Amino acid sequence: MSDLQDAIQQICEEKNIPVESVLETIEAALAAAYRKDFGQKNQNVKVNFDLDTNKMEVFDVKTVVEDMDLEELEKEREEFLKKKEAGEEADESVLKRFNPKTDIMLSEAKEIDPKAELGQEIKTKLEVPAEFGRMAAQTAKQVIIQRLREAERDVIFEDFKGKEGEIINGVVQRREGRLVFVDLGQTLAILPPEEQLPRENYSSGQRLKFLVVAVEKTAKGPEIRISRTHQGMLKELFKLEVPEVNSGVVEIKAVAREAGNRSKIAVFSHEENIDPVGSCVGQRGTRVQTVIAELGGEKIDIVEWSKDQSRFIMSALSPAKVEGLKLDEKTKTAFVKVKEDQLSLAIGREGQNVRLASKLTEWRIEIEGAGELLPKEKEETPVKEEAPAPEAAVEEEQKKEKKEEKSETAEMSENKE
Repeated sequence: MSDLQDAIQQICEEKNIPVESVLETIEAALAAAYRKDFGQKNQNVKVNFDLDTNKMEVFDVKTVVEDMDLEELEKEREEFLKKKEAGEEADESVLKRFNPKTDIMLSEAKEIDPKAELGQEIKTKLEVPAEFGRMAAQTAKQVIIQRLREAERDVIFEDFKGKEGEIINGVVQRREGRLVFVDLGQTLAILPPEEQLPRENYSSGQRLKFLVVAVEKTAKGPEIRISRTHQGMLKELFKLEVPEVNSGVVEIKAVAREAGNRSKIAVFSHEENIDPVGSCVGQRGTRVQTVIAELGGEKIDIVEWSKDQSRFIMSALSPAKVEGLKLDEKTKTAFVKVKEDQLSLAIGREGQNVRLASKLTEWRIEIEGAGELLPKEKEETPVKEEAPAPEAAVEEEQKKEKKEEKSETAEMSENKE
């Protein structure tokens, strides 16, 4: 049985699976091997395996039931089936059952053990042929490896299922087409194209942080999807870098992100003596710079959240300074006025600043005098009485910007070459 013992030790050490699970699997595999080569039809074969001594015992295990007349049982069953076929009411639960493989009648059990009682388990020891050791090692080893592989997959699934929405460290292993496979230590995760930052080149051996987006069971084992573009990535990175966010003293109320380019986060302090923006920025910007570096230089604006919607919208448009603001609650539109020298700052490159501010506040933001500086799509879109949601208001600008960003990325690549 040395081959089997070696397999057990290897699996336990490498797969990090509990001994109890290993033992149960071994016993089930050995029982299957015994039944195949030496078992009889009505034997309920169970194996007890001792990992310390590497020895096993084989038993035929049956439960003691009351004495029954098998012919009478068969007649009752036939009557039940006839009633059922005729459409009559028949209660199957009252039928007595006897399974010769798992049950033994009381009178027969008392011949084995005079003290036998109903419900008791009767174990009859079975002979283990000398040649069974070698045969079992070969048969059981395959079953054990297969079943423990399934157990390992379950352990991995449960472990990572509990990490959904959390940051995890990984090492880029390889690319297959547009998919990137990342080594998480215990298993591989998938970074789909839509979850990749547009300006990042994922090279083998590169160490990065990822957000666990989803963990699902598949026929090939657990599938773990990770992301570098998810909004939750920003929240989790700030939790790692800012103790006040991690403890809950400072709360990230809202996030607006155009991954790889620029983001805005709105923060709020639950304690008056703590500055939420300052906490996230850190001394000389060290905390926010760490997050920016992790995201490949993505710009991050940190603004203070406020219940006062006017104040919140003004903060969201930073670094621009707002001169005047009027809110239309019915259409949830904010009409903003800024000085001429602040207009380009308020709008941002291709409308990015106002677009992110709109997403962050969930208000449509109209800036006076912005018509000529915003993309043509917005100029040509008539203003309706019922204003669409902020995301819909800037949908066309987003599409155009993405095209221009791709073009810009291509130009940058050519320049680098």
